[in-house]
Amino acid sequence: MLTLEKFEEASEVVKQVTQETKLVYSQYFSEQTGNKVYFKPENMQLTGAYKVRGAYYTISTLSQEEKDKGLITASAGNHAQGVAYAAKAFGVKAVIVMPTTTPLIKVNRTKSYGAEVVLYGDVYDEACAHAYELADKEGYTFIHPFDDLRVATGQGTIAMEIVKELPLVDYILVPVGGGGLATGVSTLVKMLNPNIKVIGVEPAGANCLQVSRKNGKVTTLPGVNTIADGTAVKTPGEKIFPYLVKNLDDVITVEDDELVVAFLDMVENHKMVVENSGLLTVAALKHLDVQGKKVVSVLSGGNMDVITMSSVVQLGLIQRDRIFTVSVLLPDKPGELVNVATVIANEQGNVIKLEHNQFVSTNRNAAVELRITLEAFGTEHKARIVEALNQKGYRPKLIRPSL
Repeated sequence: MLTLEKFEEASEVVKQVTQETKLVYSQYFSEQTGNKVYFKPENMQLTGAYKVRGAYYTISTLSQEEKDKGLITASAGNHAQGVAYAAKAFGVKAVIVMPTTTPLIKVNRTKSYGAEVVLYGDVYDEACAHAYELADKEGYTFIHPFDDLRVATGQGTIAMEIVKELPLVDYILVPVGGGGLATGVSTLVKMLNPNIKVIGVEPAGANCLQVSRKNGKVTTLPGVNTIADGTAVKTPGEKIFPYLVKNLDDVITVEDDELVVAFLDMVENHKMVVENSGLLTVAALKHLDVQGKKVVSVLSGGNMDVITMSSVVQLGLIQRDRIFTVSVLLPDKPGELVNVATVIANEQGNVIKLEHNQFVSTNRNAAVELRITLEAFGTEHKARIVEALNQKGYRPKLIRPSL
């Protein structure tokens, strides 16, 4: 059972391994939403995510016999690092089963804390089933990433810190994968001040909690599809589900495209790297139909590999119309490329890529294709460039950029 006494105990215990993550006020998102927006930057933890809280507190409650057996868990990355780091602090062996799709940075960092990593399955649920098999075979002590009341208690220490720092908070937004963080935060918040609203946020492609709440029972999704790998979970926790039903005020979902734009906003306006799962609560800010409220978004983690980061930035720029591609047809004769470039330059467009296709027509004198990828300031600037090309008779056709 989750109790205030246990939350208070956990709050003291986790201080041994956590960084102080004070709230960060966001001028940008406050202006965008009409609320006073604050971030709880758990992406700044030593392990890059909040998960070390639940892992460390849970291990602290184990008997010496349970520790001596060695620990095992399954995780898409952040719980893996939390358990590995906590196990090292206690001098205990740790085996971590991770999906084969886990970003390399999370795998390598888990190994760097001394844990043994086993890659298995395409999603968390498959990795978890394999971890249970290994636990039975080898006698390891299993530490569930979310469906454990001790783990949820450790994660709930985030709420203790938020309420102490911002007692008059109105809304707390929490990412949801399996539900451990949301369980701990919502349960403690309702103990401290039932007037505070706690909203769970899931990826639209992995909305297992939303579906389960609607069905009134724990429901397994047939599959998940989201770039938010840390929350790509098909089934919410059985043990914690009653707490989620009782204490969460609502669950909303966010599309992957919204996460892409949110990443760009965080990098440009806050100079913060937040992984896709941690961005759920940022993207969800515009879904709140309230004004003038104090809102805290929990940034659950920042473990994103550089290749993924690069792809997300490019997609974000495309979505914001700051990078776009046009196709124009022009006669294959000297000077035409200069003419097109002049039109673009006069509108302050910046050409970043050119593709010249002479074989779009059998009559090259009639037309060759020129694909131009441009950098613009945004939607209005893009429209001006396209209109200028139209005015000069080039009839530009917008196509998907290939960077």
